[in-house]
Amino acid sequence: MARIVVDEFFCKGCGLCTTVCPRNIVELNMDVITDKGYHPAHCTDDSQCTGCATCAVMCPDVAITVYR
Repeated sequence: MARIVVDEFFCKGCGLCTTVCPRNIVELNMDVITDKGYHPAHCTDDSQCTGCATCAVMCPDVAITVYR
């Protein structure tokens, strides 16, 4: 099963990953604020993740790791 891991230290909450996910399962976590003051991205449903890695490719801060 594929999944993504977002490194909250590097994620600045730009939301670019949320726009390219073909399953629309990546979103900004509005319940969490990082030490830098951002809402980090997260996957809402790991069972729907295909491991396509478009979110990781789009991330300008290389904050997303995809496991297949």
